[in-house]
Amino acid sequence: MNKEKRILVGMSGGIDSSATCIMLQEQGYEVVGVTMRTWDIPSHFSTPGQEQPDEVLEAQALAERLGIEHHVADVRKEFKDVIVRYFIDEYIKGRTPNPCVMCNPLFKERILCEWADRTGCAQIATGHYCRMEDRNGHRYIVTGDDATKDQSYFLWKLPQEILKRMVFPLGGMTKAEVRDYLASKGFEAKARGGESMEICFIDKDYREFLREHCPDIDQRIGPGWFVDSKGLKLGQHKGFAYYTIGQRKGLEIALGHPAYVLKINPAKNTVMLGDAEQLKAEYMLVEDINVIDMKELLECPNLSVRIRYRSRPIPCRIALLDDTHLLVKFEAEASAITPGQSAVFYDGGRVLGGGFIAFQQAIKKLAAENKEKF
Repeated sequence: MNKEKRILVGMSGGIDSSATCIMLQEQGYEVVGVTMRTWDIPSHFSTPGQEQPDEVLEAQALAERLGIEHHVADVRKEFKDVIVRYFIDEYIKGRTPNPCVMCNPLFKERILCEWADRTGCAQIATGHYCRMEDRNGHRYIVTGDDATKDQSYFLWKLPQEILKRMVFPLGGMTKAEVRDYLASKGFEAKARGGESMEICFIDKDYREFLREHCPDIDQRIGPGWFVDSKGLKLGQHKGFAYYTIGQRKGLEIALGHPAYVLKINPAKNTVMLGDAEQLKAEYMLVEDINVIDMKELLECPNLSVRIRYRSRPIPCRIALLDDTHLLVKFEAEASAITPGQSAVFYDGGRVLGGGFIAFQQAIKKLAAENKEKF
């Protein structure tokens, strides 16, 4: 079979990648599977003495049943050095990371490209719930048909050279339809399988994970002060890395009224608390932007932005401050602007680009200085 019909599938052993393999095989592709062993979690080893985690064994069993070539990529060290290190470092900087956003371009899709070249595959497929659209010589990610499972938010950093090799067979399906499809092909048990974790390497509270993998974190950061919006001390906290913007539960401070985390200042080790009204924002600063066509982004008449996974798109306008920073003006209510999370810009369902939410200190001054740009 020629290279154009040979396609590499990232196989996690789960529902979505399994359906992807079967679907592509039915479409006449010669499917090659690769499963990445990224992080070993004890609960993923079901039997004593098991050498490979469950997801690898499940992927191998599916590959054998379908008669497809399968490989295991042991990338545990690199995953720890790149993705887990990023995750820890961001919290230590007072930001709230979304590791899936970094993992896709920096890690998983890059490794899939390497394995595709190694195995003679022209294209790469994954079980992401999103679609593609080619326009003006560019390839854009488009939201999937299942709004509850759409994963376009995570993929804004993927470069064109990778996007042009990607295939997303499940983008036009709902999760329920994928389950029904698997069952109809004789994979009833797989179709009834559970969902994977949102962060694949954490099976407990992230604070426990930080302490386990950064043992000196409490010595490096230590307790600090909860403060109000005027800087008045309200009580002690355990260290800024253990809090995130918008957090209400687990603060362990009694103020006589509901309190939310408004801001985190890592330099002073302070966590500002306030009410829900104080979380609302009119502007937002975004940094480290990756945009397919800047002119199109700046002139888009129906621009919207998502500021966290599964959040609703918020109509907005933007101003380009320099090559790496955008100032966003919200045209509808926005709340809990969280540094470290992604801001992803859409024209309808089409992803135009994104960036990381920056620290918002002096945002009102910045907005006033650039008011004429809107």
